[in-house]
Amino acid sequence: MPHRLCLEICVESVEYARAAERGGAHRIELCSDLSTGGITPSLALMQTARRYVGTPIHVLIRPRAGNFLYSDDEFEIMRTNIEVARQCGMDGIVLGILDGEARIDIPRTQALVELAQPLPVTFHRAFDDCASSEQALQNVIQTGCSRILTSSGSQCATDALSPLRRLVETAQERITIMVCGGIDHENLLRVVQATGAREIHTSMGLSRRATGNNGYMGANAGSGAPNAAQDGAAAFQEDVGKLVKLATTIARRPG
Repeated sequence: MPHRLCLEICVESVEYARAAERGGAHRIELCSDLSTGGITPSLALMQTARRYVGTPIHVLIRPRAGNFLYSDDEFEIMRTNIEVARQCGMDGIVLGILDGEARIDIPRTQALVELAQPLPVTFHRAFDDCASSEQALQNVIQTGCSRILTSSGSQCATDALSPLRRLVETAQERITIMVCGGIDHENLLRVVQATGAREIHTSMGLSRRATGNNGYMGANAGSGAPNAAQDGAAAFQEDVGKLVKLATTIARRPG
């Protein structure tokens, strides 16, 4: 039985979470304001997504856009939001905290990992702001996080295939490396073959669209149509489905 290639799809609305589920996404990351890199979604968004989506949902815990050096007040907000996420039935937590030297803030991250238990914690792309990815990897492992989301500091994973491969090989079974950065139907096979990653994260281009989820355009999205939002979700669902089908094919290949 081949090991499944897991696809995590990042969205910022219930409509697109439902579309991702219909498309066969293995996991969903839920956030708000994707155009700025994402922040914590509202209580109502978490509750409604949980009501209508059965696929595992990991929620972003990020109190604001910008850097990952947080004040005591912001850290307390993160703690509160983790508790809220647990109460809403979320399946995992996504976060990242750095110290003043752009290193992994081990004590604070450990505290949030412990608070989140038994939910798994993903350390997000704050990892890519660290000067040494090798040291950052060891530090994140020390915090108890389950996985790291990374493009090894590049905008696109295809520009960092060798560094990503080294991270996957170094991590071994100690922590999962989830690769991200501009991954789509055209480059998924190349990224998986070159890096050896078994988990892939993508927003299907939503994070690059200033108009947000309702601006998604694909094969079924009609420009200027009265039901443009519905067309966008339908196109998103279709594209997620194509990516999932491709991932399944890749996972079944020998070697």
